[in-house]
Amino acid sequence: MKLSILTPVYDEERTLPRVLDRLLELEFPEGVEVEYVIVDDGSRDGSAAILDAVTDPRVVVVHQPRNQGKGAAIRTAAERATGDYLIICDADEEYRPRDIPRLLEPVLDEEATVVYGTRTFSSHTSFSFWYVIGNRGINLVANILFNAYVSDVETCFKLMPTALYRSLDIREKGFGMEAEVTAKLLARGHRPYEIPIGYRARTREEGKKITARDGFEALWILLKIRLREGSRRRPPD
Repeated sequence: MKLSILTPVYDEERTLPRVLDRLLELEFPEGVEVEYVIVDDGSRDGSAAILDAVTDPRVVVVHQPRNQGKGAAIRTAAERATGDYLIICDADEEYRPRDIPRLLEPVLDEEATVVYGTRTFSSHTSFSFWYVIGNRGINLVANILFNAYVSDVETCFKLMPTALYRSLDIREKGFGMEAEVTAKLLARGHRPYEIPIGYRARTREEGKKITARDGFEALWILLKIRLREGSRRRPPD
């Protein structure tokens, strides 16, 4: 198996070096090849220079001349990916790269096709009370609309076949891509295998970008896709 790890970057010079080090140090089971496709989404700080200095042959760096959003960056990365499977890992240190190999285990054991890393929120990991409540509200709406039970619709750690991701034809350019991916998977009968992961939300001062507006947008995306694609079903995984 070959795994493509896709990383969108926008003004992350403070955290990017550490995330790169942790990604490149990952150890995977024998027989698993890894590539890293990193898209600099029009950064205005030193992120582009940091990426240009990477010499590891497993790393592919793509520069987009202007910021288009996370969804657009991942679309570019997915087009360049050559792996059988892909997973997204942000460059902001909220997620722990060392959890990625664990997400591969159900796939290698032929127990799952789609695997989600589910975040567990607590006092030292959550951005705010309302952030957690908003996240749970999005999960609730998604599960009602698609008659499912997904614990973390918005998680960044979504592992799936590259061909499947491309077939979803994700169009949302910003953070709404997370809700779009989950909604389209559920609408087509895929039920993610969930594994708990570590998580630490950063503060606004540390660079937190997502806002309440993104939460309301996610709800609209879920409803829109349910109405448009709800009838397109396949047998569950």
